[in-house]
Amino acid sequence: MGKKNDLLTTPIRFLKGVGPKISEQMEKKGIKSVEDLFYFLPIRYEDKRYIRKINELREGEKALVIAKVITSKSLFFRHSRKKAYEAIVDDGTGNISVKWFQWVSSYLRNICRKGNILLLSGGVSRYGTKLQMIHPEVTILGDESEIENCKGIVPIYSEIDRVKQGTLRNLVKRVFEDYGVYVKSILPGEIEKFYGFTPLYEAFFKIHFPDDDLLESNIRQKYIQRLIFEEYFLFQAALLMKKGEIKKGRGISFKSDGIYYNKFKGSLPFELTLAQERVIRETEHDMAHIEPMNRLLQGDVGCGKTVCAILAACIVVDNGYQVAFMAPTEILAEQHYLTIHKAFEGMGIPLVFLRGNMGKERKGVIEGIKKGEYSVIVGTHALIQKDVNFRRLGLVIIDEQHRFGVIQRKLLKEKGIMPDTLVMTATPIPRTLSMVVYGDLDVSVIDEIPKGRQKIWTKVFLDKDKFAVYRMIEDELKKGHQAYIVYPLVEESEKIELLNAKEMAAYFRKSVFPSYRVGLLHGRMRAEEKEEIMFRFKNREIDVLVCTTVIEVGIDVPNVTMMVIEHAERFGLSQLHQLRGRVGRGTYPSKCVLITSTRRTEIATRRLKVMEETTDGFKIAEEDMKIRGPGDMLGVRQSGIPKFRVGDIVRDGDIMTHARRVAEEMIDRLTVDDLDSVKDTVLTRWKDSMHLYNIA
Repeated sequence: MGKKNDLLTTPIRFLKGVGPKISEQMEKKGIKSVEDLFYFLPIRYEDKRYIRKINELREGEKALVIAKVITSKSLFFRHSRKKAYEAIVDDGTGNISVKWFQWVSSYLRNICRKGNILLLSGGVSRYGTKLQMIHPEVTILGDESEIENCKGIVPIYSEIDRVKQGTLRNLVKRVFEDYGVYVKSILPGEIEKFYGFTPLYEAFFKIHFPDDDLLESNIRQKYIQRLIFEEYFLFQAALLMKKGEIKKGRGISFKSDGIYYNKFKGSLPFELTLAQERVIRETEHDMAHIEPMNRLLQGDVGCGKTVCAILAACIVVDNGYQVAFMAPTEILAEQHYLTIHKAFEGMGIPLVFLRGNMGKERKGVIEGIKKGEYSVIVGTHALIQKDVNFRRLGLVIIDEQHRFGVIQRKLLKEKGIMPDTLVMTATPIPRTLSMVVYGDLDVSVIDEIPKGRQKIWTKVFLDKDKFAVYRMIEDELKKGHQAYIVYPLVEESEKIELLNAKEMAAYFRKSVFPSYRVGLLHGRMRAEEKEEIMFRFKNREIDVLVCTTVIEVGIDVPNVTMMVIEHAERFGLSQLHQLRGRVGRGTYPSKCVLITSTRRTEIATRRLKVMEETTDGFKIAEEDMKIRGPGDMLGVRQSGIPKFRVGDIVRDGDIMTHARRVAEEMIDRLTVDDLDSVKDTVLTRWKDSMHLYNIA
């Protein structure tokens, strides 16, 4: 494996036969370099091995014929006001009409010259009593000897505007002749042999220049999988290199078992699960070492991640350092602040919430952070603004990290000298996707729900049956329990005809639950208002909380046994699962009802069915990824998922797993030149993917 050859990055416009117009159209298709053309794989093949006689042709079939042009002329169809161009061709057994409804005159005059021998490939149809071919693929044959050169299995490529299939095939042939020698695998030769991999060049060649065997889908798939493995291995090797670079850094060695740590742990009113204990041990182990911690804490809703994060924060504060807790949106950051501030303030640990628009008080807060007056700072991207400086930043806790760009995370880490990083996500992520998004992190998984938690019964109801749902809510209220009713909108919208939280809260107070206390909570309220409503709800001063998705995270009220989500077809699968996670947090059986319209998409119906069938967050995540794809599942485009040329991580998860295993086995055996080659290739291939920013 040598250093990547720069000739493969030659711009497509420098190829012979590619003018400005063709290169412009090809670049729109993502073909910018010679290497891109190697990866522009045929979407199917046409079998042109068998030439048919015209008298054998049947309507509706696809055929290959060789015939001589007898006549040609322009046509005008009065009834449809359409123009066409027609040639009559004959092969001695009969003749057939060949028509074009869109054409370039000079091109057709050249093709349809009387006496020309044409190789025609296309569908056979009928017009009146006569068979015809419309817009067939055409090759002019000089003589009989050229017939054999045109026969065979022909690759068909995805359409590129104003670029003919023949032009594409000629270009591909040219790059193989001129640049094929530079196609080298990133895998050392002995690894290719050990695993029985087809050489990379051979896989490309077989796909672009198929032989008889390639019409068998499993043979083609073998070569396709070789290309997928190559890019997956490259990516996983890059992640492991990145992970290794992080481990080489010198950070802070924290001592655990301090005053705040013991005080918080001792005050917990519940027993930690075995999974939480394991995660805490893994975190403490990392934090005790001089190498910076770079750990992901992954777990389903309600599994107790926040407790683990607070204990990690206590260790840092015990050692005289600051903690930055960053969430992707103001609402999420506020939810976390409201959840954790009582724990810290109760122990006398000063903390602050840094908002984006704080007005005059912002200056004082920033000054306090710089002087070290605040030990715990909660905020959004406001934390990484230039004027925010920490006195001694020791730990960065990032929630729902996939919703941040890597640059944002990097900027926050640079506010300290190699601080530890704890990344949290309540979005269960399938293993294959986790290996891509979190491949450079050490992973801790809380795979256990706190003792005594009940399974949540989930059912879809139609709009017309909602009064039966209201009776179910009333039954729960009579038992002394509480309920959430969630709406997608805060108030009425002119653009969308949906029920909204404000109007429905008033309706419930007056007409449905007049004997009970109905509260309203939404994202547009001031922080103090939200805190007061949540405090009253938690203290059972509110029976029914009508709200928006503001309750998606951070609220833990064990007495709530009923969750109703209106317009459930409007929500994504992972969001529905997150909302459902707000109930079933106590020892009582709980229900989640999804109210939906009959007018919903097929995908929405599939999402709702998944919600009914399982409460397992990882199964839901697998389904969500199948439905939406990995990028959309994570909700943003800055998710750190590179655009693979051939592989699909939903379909090809097993290849990703294999590539990770091989990369782990051989990363330490790569020479300096090999590692440089990996870096060069990664930076060329995925220079726009900031997920790999620090391997260079």
